Amino acid sequence: MSLPKSEKIWRNGKMLDWDAATIHVLSHVVSYGSALFEGVRCYSTPQGPAIFRLGDHMQRLLNSCKIYRIDAGYSRQQLETACRDVIRVNKLPSAYLRPIVLRGYGSMGVLPDNPIEVFIAAWDWGKYLGADALTEGVDVCVSSWRRAAPDTMPAMAKAASNYMNSQLIKMEAHANGYSEGIALDTDGLVSEGSGENIFVVNQGRLTTPPLSSSVLPGITRDCVQRIATELGIPVAEQTIPREALYIADEVFFCGTAAEVTPIRSVDRIPVGNGARGPLTAKIQKRFFELALGTAPDVYGWLTPVGEAVGV
Repeated sequence: MSLPKSEKIWRNGKMLDWDAATIHVLSHVVSYGSALFEGVRCYSTPQGPAIFRLGDHMQRLLNSCKIYRIDAGYSRQQLETACRDVIRVNKLPSAYLRPIVLRGYGSMGVLPDNPIEVFIAAWDWGKYLGADALTEGVDVCVSSWRRAAPDTMPAMAKAASNYMNSQLIKMEAHANGYSEGIALDTDGLVSEGSGENIFVVNQGRLTTPPLSSSVLPGITRDCVQRIATELGIPVAEQTIPREALYIADEVFFCGTAAEVTPIRSVDRIPVGNGARGPLTAKIQKRFFELALGTAPDVYGWLTPVGEAVGV
């Protein structure tokens, strides 16, 4: 299914028509996966379109670039303005944004000597794991594919190359009738989903794998941790054995695309009573109050699109 097209895509400081935002087939990124990217949501709020945790996403993008020795050529503030411009120019009340920094057309070979291209696209993208996933939950499996060891592919960078591993996890899950897969790390401990962080609830306590388990430092993950603290729910980062998923009271995914999605079964073993649990529902409710602007923005997570100006 093709993406729903918007009118314009931002490329290196200029707005191009959607279909004109192309690269050469021999660009470095095509052969070697040399791209860093973000996924960002813009929500329709009572005050108008607002981008959720925009500054944090742009900082993570620049951090990813630094890890891979790429100079994006734009400051965080310039990238934030460009994201606002893309929403405004396309007249989108809500959207999913995809900023991408990539190595373009130039030399060929693993050692890069290529120009850097920066794109920002936005389109209307619905619920990532299905229309009913937020209320009904999803059925998942533990994947046979593991996350890369920390000294192979840096998990703290949101890099396109990492998502080849994610594709294997997702395709295996889909082929076996599941919505999503959960990867283990190289020690056989729970890591994350193909594109989501994971939380486990037991006896009123919330746990999530540490960054050392090859997980992306998720921005929604951070939201959940802060919301849990606000609500008086104990939350900790600690290693999680696979079998803990089977005996948990509740388990849920979180991420920009997945938002806060309950997991109702793992490997066909029901989680809790096989439905969205009360603590998950409580965190999910608070998350959407903040994201949709129906509660005061006490954390400063919303950036109104407003009257942005080009860089």
